[in-house]
Amino acid sequence: MAFFEVSFFSDVIGMCMSMNVVLPQRTVGNIGVTEGQVSQTYPVLWLLHGMSDDHTIWMRRTNVERYAEERGIAVVMPTTYLGWYTDMKFGYNYRAFIGEELPKICRSFFPGMSSKREDNWISGNSMGGYGSLAIALTYPESFSIAAPLSACFDPRVIKGSYDSYFSDIFGAHEDFPGSVNDVFALAEKLAASDKEKPKVFISCGTSDSLIGQNRNMKSHLEGLGYDLTYREAEGGHNWAFWDNEIQLVLKYIDGIRGRKG
Repeated sequence: MAFFEVSFFSDVIGMCMSMNVVLPQRTVGNIGVTEGQVSQTYPVLWLLHGMSDDHTIWMRRTNVERYAEERGIAVVMPTTYLGWYTDMKFGYNYRAFIGEELPKICRSFFPGMSSKREDNWISGNSMGGYGSLAIALTYPESFSIAAPLSACFDPRVIKGSYDSYFSDIFGAHEDFPGSVNDVFALAEKLAASDKEKPKVFISCGTSDSLIGQNRNMKSHLEGLGYDLTYREAEGGHNWAFWDNEIQLVLKYIDGIRGRKG
């Protein structure tokens, strides 16, 4: 694999942004590497970070580069700071940045990245789990699979000293239900449309304080007829859990692609 640390300008955000990217590389003598099939075009996993982290965290806390190399896929890991992958009420349009602008930027930098819907998947942990589902539901024509891990599907759990922070992102608490940032409402809206719905893989640890939200989303998506794979496993809100689960996300995608392990 090739690893890139990229600084670039975003017209949507209006400032320089950062991302880490890993790309398939055809090699001959790279010791210890299990090289997957490398094609001229390759699928892309868009991988989002949580509240306390940035674009570097998945490379620092997991072996995602190795998992991607075995499959010949690219991984794009952008930062959106603490914007919750929304078009903020008072701030920046992070959802449009990830869902619209960033794929175009990446394909201009890295022409091998596939633009096919079936080759583009989005995942993330915690805040990034929320973002992965929200973006896939907002841009279902661009992402065929969403895989939120330990997601905070209802950001209204942010209370107390975070109230002003919440309102800058989402607006008033009372205006949140049914809004474009309510992923339960987004799922309903998409289900009622004639657009193709993304497949969804949800995973959460049984010791995670967000397990109730994940169970609620499971019931909600099942009731709306989504193609859903739901998983609970022993674990908490930590990187030991997410390093394991991102491997299962990729195995789930392997199954959909018809890729043999």
